[in-house]
Amino acid sequence: MKKVLALVLVAVLSLSLLAGCSKKSTDEPSNNNGGNVSTDNKGGDNGGAATGDVVKINLYRCTFNLANPDNDQVKKVENAINDYIKDKIGVQISLTDISSNEYTEKANLALANKEINLLWTASWEGTIGTNDLVPMKAVYDIGDLLASDAGKTLYNSMDAGQWEAAKYDGKSYFIPVYKDNVEGYDLMFRQELVDAHGWDITKVNKLADLDSILADCKADGLKYPLLLQKTAMFYRFYLDKFDFFTADSTSNFVAVERSSNSVVNTIQTPEYKEYVTQIAKWAEAGYISEDEVTKTVTDTTTQSKDWGVSWWTDIPVNDEADARYGQDVTMQKITDRWAHSTSALGSCYCVTANSTPAEAEACIKFMGLLYTDSKLADIYTFGIEGEDFTYDANHQVKQTSEKYNHSMWESASATVVTPVDNEPANKAELYKSFNGGANTSCAAGFRFDKSPVDAQFTACKNVFEEYGFPLELGGVAVADVDATIAAYQAALDEAGYQDVLAEFQKQYDAWKK
Repeated sequence: MKKVLALVLVAVLSLSLLAGCSKKSTDEPSNNNGGNVSTDNKGGDNGGAATGDVVKINLYRCTFNLANPDNDQVKKVENAINDYIKDKIGVQISLTDISSNEYTEKANLALANKEINLLWTASWEGTIGTNDLVPMKAVYDIGDLLASDAGKTLYNSMDAGQWEAAKYDGKSYFIPVYKDNVEGYDLMFRQELVDAHGWDITKVNKLADLDSILADCKADGLKYPLLLQKTAMFYRFYLDKFDFFTADSTSNFVAVERSSNSVVNTIQTPEYKEYVTQIAKWAEAGYISEDEVTKTVTDTTTQSKDWGVSWWTDIPVNDEADARYGQDVTMQKITDRWAHSTSALGSCYCVTANSTPAEAEACIKFMGLLYTDSKLADIYTFGIEGEDFTYDANHQVKQTSEKYNHSMWESASATVVTPVDNEPANKAELYKSFNGGANTSCAAGFRFDKSPVDAQFTACKNVFEEYGFPLELGGVAVADVDATIAAYQAALDEAGYQDVLAEFQKQYDAWKK
């Protein structure tokens, strides 16, 4: 009976993958050694056949910087890459670029037809995102390959913490693009006000330290002394205390407590009451506008002079915020930086399950060279020198093409892709320092499968909108905080929260073992 149910599940997943497609996939059993998830299919149109010592692989990637890729130019880039790598690693690639508005549909069809060996993906992508590919058994476990001689170059291209954070259910399915692969948050201050009031923002180490600064902002007549950008910030500001594995404020009602490495109901923690009480006090003092809880704050408010303090997601070059907001802003760290299950998979690659062992090894070799060889990384990212880009006097890249144009974050490691002309020349060092200085979460690699409690989980997220959002945005009076938290918990329980909590606990305990 268990075998029958397993086969039914595989069939359902395969049908899901092929939704809207005209061709039908055949379910095939795993046949690779070392626990790799794979099938007997030999790859794409070229069959993955080796020509001499050369193994051919099909690589699919998404184009974000152009409305539509120029196929002729992509072919020139493919030829340039193959010419460069032919005597280095015994691999030949077939490169397919797809526009971002068509990527999930076309790549999904090619994946179903087993035409891909190496696929770009991301945790936030739909249909072929990291959270879709693993349940579909569409990805190859590359753990053994990373530990082999063929994988040493790739594995050593980034620190071990990056690989740990990129694991999915404890296994290595994905190759993270080495970019800002950790998560941390800053408080953001308008420098004009810092200068006018003489604020020493280096002494702001916790939220309560903002009291006098927000009082100054209110006295200045600012509409938004504290601009929360209509965002529930508990799961960001308390990142040092909890791993909110979903990276979603609407489900911050369950997390892993870092100090005890245990699952907790965050709504019942002292930290939650502390936060919502602080927010309620600031709202009553006029430091937080009611526009936050009514969601009428505009997305361009940060570009105005109507605010004093806001928040910012920490990145290696925080000065980028000046251009984004059209004014001088200064950051003060409010949390540490953390590598966790979601942070490292914002841009990554995977070897597809239909790849043969030879093709999978070829993919790993290619990625190893791509992540360590600047010339290859520049061709792959920027195209043909003299046609798609040039190097300036400082050997930084000036992109000039409307035919081939990619960015580092969705291409290759920040340590080898040459900085473009408007980036710091020491970009590689900045990223190494940024990622290398991060903590690795105790829950890095854990993924919660909510399918056993999907209805309850969705219902609880709806309860958050009714109770949690107002609590975290200043919509509840200080005197009503305790009663509202109690009502919030009661509504969650009615929606099936205890089932969600128990399932989370069960899965996390199993993962820790």
